[in-house]
Amino acid sequence: MGKMKKRFSFVLATLMSLSLVLSACGGSKDSAEGGSSSADSKPVELIWYTIGTPQKDVDKVMAEVSKYTKEKINATIKMKMIDWGDYAQKMQVNVASGEPMDIIFTSAGGFDYVQNARKGAFYKLDDLIEKYGQDLKKTIDPAFLSGSKVDGHNYGIPANKELPQQEVWRFNKNLLDKYKLDISNVRSLDSLEPLLKTIKEKENGVTPFSMDKQYVPYVPYDYIIQNLPMAVKLDTKDYKIVNILETPEMKEALTTMHKYYKAGYVSAEAATTGSTNDLTTSGKWFLDRAQTQPLADNAWSQSYGYPVVSTPASDAIITNTSVQGSIMAISANSEHPEKAMEFLNLLNTDPVLRNMVDSGIEGEHYKKVNDKHIENLPASKSYDMPSYSLGNNMLLYLNQNDPDNKWDEFKKFNAAGKNSPILSFNFDSSKVSSELAAVQNVKEQFWAALMTGTLDPATNLDKAIAKFKEAGLDKVISEAQSQLDAWKANGGK
Repeated sequence: MGKMKKRFSFVLATLMSLSLVLSACGGSKDSAEGGSSSADSKPVELIWYTIGTPQKDVDKVMAEVSKYTKEKINATIKMKMIDWGDYAQKMQVNVASGEPMDIIFTSAGGFDYVQNARKGAFYKLDDLIEKYGQDLKKTIDPAFLSGSKVDGHNYGIPANKELPQQEVWRFNKNLLDKYKLDISNVRSLDSLEPLLKTIKEKENGVTPFSMDKQYVPYVPYDYIIQNLPMAVKLDTKDYKIVNILETPEMKEALTTMHKYYKAGYVSAEAATTGSTNDLTTSGKWFLDRAQTQPLADNAWSQSYGYPVVSTPASDAIITNTSVQGSIMAISANSEHPEKAMEFLNLLNTDPVLRNMVDSGIEGEHYKKVNDKHIENLPASKSYDMPSYSLGNNMLLYLNQNDPDNKWDEFKKFNAAGKNSPILSFNFDSSKVSSELAAVQNVKEQFWAALMTGTLDPATNLDKAIAKFKEAGLDKVISEAQSQLDAWKANGGK
């Protein structure tokens, strides 16, 4: 898989399940060291835990990174990568056990940023940003810094990347062209039917509608907690939190999904499939749904080695999940919080450092095509990093097929996004933690099978709703509603 595919924040959302049982950890320590260590004092080693399949050349690249950071801020970097599916659980153990850590990747969807900030896992950064992060403040879109505050404080530095979430239908263009299919009127789930029918009838061995167990039909609501059935309508006037399974939009979508499943458009194993990488590698798929960003079709086409095109399935909405899609926190137990903040400031403002962390060693992992564009070399397979998780994306070199104005397009996309009505509302679940754990268990039982169309909603939706009620969903919604009402009464703060 090419590096570009991994630049998307949706990778995390599709690969991480929400971690809800969190352990408290020790309080924060103050570091005695100052920001401008003299060159002859001992360099500090910063330990950085981040997400992604561990790469063979990480230590080799970090040795080069460390030469650079030692000269700039008298610190060296030790990176420890934890694979996607293990990240939330292993980080929970690390925090609880007091494992030495300085910098920690966190997000809305993996090693939950808000809940862990509230549990005391992360250092409060307000003063450190003022002291060591002035350059960073000028570089990062202010919406990221304000949208990632928890109870009025910053506990992490968000990656500067695409700000809104926008869903698109993606198509394997080879098959579109082969059957001269028109996607100009595609938007709703129902509008896909004639296209799916054509592919099912004419292409053996191709999955018409590709999805894995993380798939959820798009409805115009924002979820209070990602992938749990409590949400607020995007055009809400009353700010009422509803069970998404009881909404007419979701009922209709699940009925359509079941129709598609019965027609053989959806894989029989969709509800248990962890990833669709084998389909994108082989090209034996026709359409799927993904989160987009500017010039995404270019990136997907380059990554897969055949043309991919997309068309919107939703508006571009700025949500908590999108603002908190990639954050670097400083561990509350860090021995060197000030030095860690100096490093984060440098990483998010210095193109030399940011590109080394992202693409590896020039001449070994990549070569420059010109001052803006690079080409991956074969050794890049030993250092294929999830770019979105490693800091300010807008400092990155461009891939060969990217236009020079790529990052200007990102800024335009970000400026045009519409705010979710509940942007910056963060639910504190501590009073209903046992109910939430029970709700999570019910979700594991029903959710994927309903969402992928595997189960018939006519006979299973009411059963699922009843099970969620038995688990205490109404109590969770009631607690969330009282917090949302208070937040709204306080002017959305």
